[in-house]
Amino acid sequence: GISKSSVSKLCKDIDERVNAFLKRPLAGEWPYLWLDATYLKVREGGRIVSVAAIIAVAVTTEGKREIVGLHIGPSEAEPFWSTFLRDLVRRGLKGVKLVISDAHEGLKAAITRIVGATWQRCRVHFRRNALAHVPKGQTTMVAAAIRQVFLQPDHAAATQTWRHVADQLRARWPKLGACMDNAEHDVLAYITFPEQHRTKLHSTNPLERLNKEVKRRADVVGIFPNEDSITRLIGAVLLEQNDEYQIQNRYMQIEGIAALATPQIEEVTPLQITPKAA
Repeated sequence: GISKSSVSKLCKDIDERVNAFLKRPLAGEWPYLWLDATYLKVREGGRIVSVAAIIAVAVTTEGKREIVGLHIGPSEAEPFWSTFLRDLVRRGLKGVKLVISDAHEGLKAAITRIVGATWQRCRVHFRRNALAHVPKGQTTMVAAAIRQVFLQPDHAAATQTWRHVADQLRARWPKLGACMDNAEHDVLAYITFPEQHRTKLHSTNPLERLNKEVKRRADVVGIFPNEDSITRLIGAVLLEQNDEYQIQNRYMQIEGIAALATPQIEEVTPLQITPKAA
């Protein structure tokens, strides 16, 4: 019972609001950035293809969360990520210290080249990848051994425990040992950041609720007619969620964020001046 002109007008109004939100300038500095991909189906040239919808969430220096970007594309190779990150930088994203994401192809190189930040590989996704090298009957034991790494108080202890666990597991599962060797620095990057932030920095779990809401809305559609329709629907969901973020309490303790901007000065032992010998 709704005319085509009414539908067209509604879509136009939504598009204007969503585009203004997704293309808004980003002021200030954003110490932490989370990136996560959700895969959706869309019609393209008479075929149904899967596309990646990348959502970016960042934290301000005031400790508040904001959704800062959405990008849709057919591939996750480096050019795909580079285009997205360049657009964020062009809009004003700066001051990023740590980027948290899964191990997407080409992302690490794009982060280093464009953002100049440290990359944190999602700990949860790493654990799944690591346990894929172990028989199902042994996964509980191996998961418990790896978990010991993340209970350590500092980076030095975590690194030592990681290598010890990797060497223990390598004898039975060489591929698991190699997997841990390759992932060590990326999975443990978060431990060098303020302790009060670490529980939210080690994985993309902070985006889990947002991704569930996106998938819930997308599942109603099933197959999108084009990419513009994805931007319209998902962008509207993100706009709604971002408004909710603004009325919530701080997501990060501001004291820890202030510490990120303070250079670490090593203590210097004062010179011991002895009286001149008589």
